[in-house]
Amino acid sequence: MNYTIRELREAEYPLLRGFLYEAIFLPERVEPPPRSITENPELQVYISGFGSQPDDHALAAEVNGAIVGIVWVRIMDDYGHVDDETPSFAISLYQKYRGLGIGTELMGRMLALLRDCGYRQASLAVQKENYAVRLYQKLGFEVIDEKETEYIMVKLLR
Repeated sequence: MNYTIRELREAEYPLLRGFLYEAIFLPERVEPPPRSITENPELQVYISGFGSQPDDHALAAEVNGAIVGIVWVRIMDDYGHVDDETPSFAISLYQKYRGLGIGTELMGRMLALLRDCGYRQASLAVQKENYAVRLYQKLGFEVIDEKETEYIMVKLLR
């Protein structure tokens, strides 16, 4: 499949809301929450005012002119927060584009961008049941903390 990875344009930032919803991990046979869940404060931290902070970075995967996935980071007090100098990851791809290597490339490109910007590390939170745990481990993220249902993972960048 041909796709392009590029910076997410400011005019496209509103797309983050829909991709945030797509990023919610649902174990098998669990009913999806209403789309309004993205209005909850603990999720709004990922998208509210995106682009207004110097640590906001986003890359998009595009297929035939349509954005099919986005990876974005910001320093925020989210589930994956480790300190006020470490950007936290969010990544989301539409279902039919998962498992094709697009997410791996999005993550790799963002890690390179963060390294080039001088960040020491990056973090994320992931549900233990999520198949993406293996992807993050393959990319060099290591579990630094464990909650009841999720891992907090960090990747050293230098």
